[in-house]
Amino acid sequence: MSTIIREVPSDALETSRIGDFLGWVNAKFGYSFTGWDELYTWSITDIEDFWKSVWEYFGVQSHTPYTSVLEERVMPHARWFTGATLNYAEHSFGTPEQADDVAVTAVSQTREDPTLTFAQLRAEVARVRAGLVSLGVKKGDRVVGYLPNQPEALVAFLATASIGAIWASCAPEFGTQSVIDRFSQVEPTVLLAISGYMYGNKAVDRTGELAEVVAALPSLTHLVTVGYGDFSLDKNSREAFTSGSGLEHAIDVVDYAGLGATSASADGGATSAELEFEPVPFDHPLFILFSSGTTGKPKAIVHSHGGILLETLKNHALHFDLGPGSQFCWFSTTAWMMWNTLVGGLLLGSGIVMIDGNPNYPDPKELWRIAANTQATLMGVAPGAIMSARKAGFNPTEEFDLSAVSQFGAAGAPLPAEGYEWVMDQFGQGVLLNVGCGGTDVCTGILQASPLTPVYSGEMSGVSLGFAATAFDASGNEVRDDLGELVFTQPVPSMPVTFWGPEGDVRYEAAYFDKYPGVWRHGDWARFTTDGGVVVTGRSDATLNRGGVRLGTADFYSVLDTFAEVSDALVIHLEDPDGGMGELVLFVQTEDGVSFTDALSARIRTELKSRLSPRHAPDEVVPVTRIPLGRTGKKLEVPVKRIVQGATAESVASAGALQDPRSLDEYVDYAKARKAKVDA
Repeated sequence: MSTIIREVPSDALETSRIGDFLGWVNAKFGYSFTGWDELYTWSITDIEDFWKSVWEYFGVQSHTPYTSVLEERVMPHARWFTGATLNYAEHSFGTPEQADDVAVTAVSQTREDPTLTFAQLRAEVARVRAGLVSLGVKKGDRVVGYLPNQPEALVAFLATASIGAIWASCAPEFGTQSVIDRFSQVEPTVLLAISGYMYGNKAVDRTGELAEVVAALPSLTHLVTVGYGDFSLDKNSREAFTSGSGLEHAIDVVDYAGLGATSASADGGATSAELEFEPVPFDHPLFILFSSGTTGKPKAIVHSHGGILLETLKNHALHFDLGPGSQFCWFSTTAWMMWNTLVGGLLLGSGIVMIDGNPNYPDPKELWRIAANTQATLMGVAPGAIMSARKAGFNPTEEFDLSAVSQFGAAGAPLPAEGYEWVMDQFGQGVLLNVGCGGTDVCTGILQASPLTPVYSGEMSGVSLGFAATAFDASGNEVRDDLGELVFTQPVPSMPVTFWGPEGDVRYEAAYFDKYPGVWRHGDWARFTTDGGVVVTGRSDATLNRGGVRLGTADFYSVLDTFAEVSDALVIHLEDPDGGMGELVLFVQTEDGVSFTDALSARIRTELKSRLSPRHAPDEVVPVTRIPLGRTGKKLEVPVKRIVQGATAESVASAGALQDPRSLDEYVDYAKARKAKVDA
């Protein structure tokens, strides 16, 4: 049974943006909705009226009107707001009254921390837009960034979008092949890049990597170099690019600072570029996000201007409660969909905090320190950081002034019940704990809380407005209080337009609609409870199935998070081809200074058996020094399983897609030793 640890506040309707929206909907349609349940049900049944209301309530600026909200309720390729033309970027600069409000606060370990007001942001976007146009960028072209989470990336993205060109980005810490695997698919004409950065107190030179990336992108016509702290492209490197040395053809190298420089007017004064916005259809590509790429070439997922605009307005206002005066702080790199989510805060007139560097430098308290210094109203932290703080006995609200925080977010991995309770103990009932699950696929939260939903210990609070999400069994029947495939039974505007490249529609349809025709299969195992909460137990392709019983990997990790000796863990299941129980292998990384012992192994087995079930007791507990993680922090359960089954590390995961390229080495060694034992 679900346990409520935070009730909906009695004044939630009067104090939240979703409460105001609910009242607006009642007045417009003559409804008498009193709370979440009625509003959510309406959002997934009268979906045309719901999304029309989002459009109208937030005052979407369109250059031509739409002729229909939704042509037909079909998936894939639902056609939304046919006839409308708009531009995402046009909505990102606040109201005229906000011109002098701070839009962007940047935190960097490479340089002094800059800020931009909404007026300054607008001027910078106008300048860079003019520069890109002068480089020949036009609607439909691809512009890519090898950039950190700093204002230059934001400005370049908005400038690209304002032209109707298409943006994609990678974080500079990505390995060369990972960047090439992504950018080569979209054939960009312009690359904006830095040549180095600081990670904590370590200088990281990326000049060589940048040269490899440029050499692998024959479509490039221009490289825009972004000076970052003391890092800038040296003279020899610039000359190599402009001469074509080592390249298929020479490219022009220009400085970001000089893009769209002011020109002289007729009277001798300086004139700045005017910011213009290319009207594009609702489903015109805005940006391309890439899947993790741990099991093959990353999928290039195309998202639209209109879909991302509407979804972000809905999500950030009605779930995140953002608006003018808010400060949105969530650590991300430019390679994760949370970066696109973060910069979307500007659509609501909220300020955003852009963080680059080592989030644990000078100590693991750094993100909490940043949230306090920036007076964050919405603070996002990875579940792993929450559990680490809990394990260390850290009390952030005693050390830092976090009184501005009204909502605390966690996403990217499951959060155990102990983590929920720790957050509530730290922040109290006045702060909404919003634990969510979403995806690059729809670039938003699918399961999460809102100011009108209760918070359940160890469970997400429900489904996002507009998402008709539920769980299906293998036969396509809806299930409750049992694990099933997370699915959507109705379309939403932020579903991808397609996958970029040849056969994009075919690959897109195969990725989400292969199992249940006409129904989106998201790829997660989820359990929807009759009490209202939702638990996601892991990726369905990594699910453990012992004797016909599905075991979610998150259940294992929630138990292991309670062990003071355990830093991290990863579990795989090796199936028995004869239909037996198979073999469960648990890899355990201990905390620094803690030795792995037979006694610890036995205690882990006992706890998993008693707290979960006998089926959860591993057949083998293997000590390791590293748990392999993708760039977004997800554990690489499937690649590890395939390595143990005999695949090579290179065939299951690109080294550049890993946080630590060496992290698979000992799993390869384990697989070799295991095979030798079987063969003996």
